[in-house]
Amino acid sequence: MKYTTCIFDLDGTLLNTLDDLANSTNYALRLHSMQERTREEVRRFVGNGVKKLIERAVPAGTTEEETERVLADFRSHYLEHDKDTTRPYDGILEMLERIKNRGIRTAVVSNKFFKATESLCSHFFGSLIDVAIGENEAAGIRKKPSPDTVREAIRQLEVETSDCVYIGDSDVDVMTAKNSGMDCISVLWGFRDEDFLREKGATKTVRTPSELTTLLLG
Repeated sequence: MKYTTCIFDLDGTLLNTLDDLANSTNYALRLHSMQERTREEVRRFVGNGVKKLIERAVPAGTTEEETERVLADFRSHYLEHDKDTTRPYDGILEMLERIKNRGIRTAVVSNKFFKATESLCSHFFGSLIDVAIGENEAAGIRKKPSPDTVREAIRQLEVETSDCVYIGDSDVDVMTAKNSGMDCISVLWGFRDEDFLREKGATKTVRTPSELTTLLLG
């Protein structure tokens, strides 16, 4: 077993959150009489945090002040509805149970805002995730692809970077792993396809959580 610690992205990696993200995005857009977005558009918009999601979703030319109001309505709605349709991908719970039983430490590092990250991890994974870190730039911790949130997880876990692998579904995750000085495994069941990930530098990919388990445990 090469790695003693797995650091996971959340959206598109452990949880399929796309429909709830799209529903909350469109709720906020409707409140402000803005054109709604398709599910596939929202899929392309996610990955850099909810502020960037809303900036991409609002019409071109929307003022910063109006964008902030849309974002506030998104946050309020999402915190109430983030578990309406969101579920772990098939095989994720079994994968987490198997690696935990082998003594591997686990963390989630997400660009989703901190409160939602903690709530979702606690609800769906409980003790299967040791540390959950969400976006917290107000505390001076830069979001991915900066290594700040990964380093915070490593600090809380009290492990060495060389013992860790980063697992995610996006180009942001590939860059985060590189910036953090650790290996990256890219999963292909999430929000980005293999060709896109390869173009962005992904070198190691898995198609199923079972394949990921085998790769991690040998």
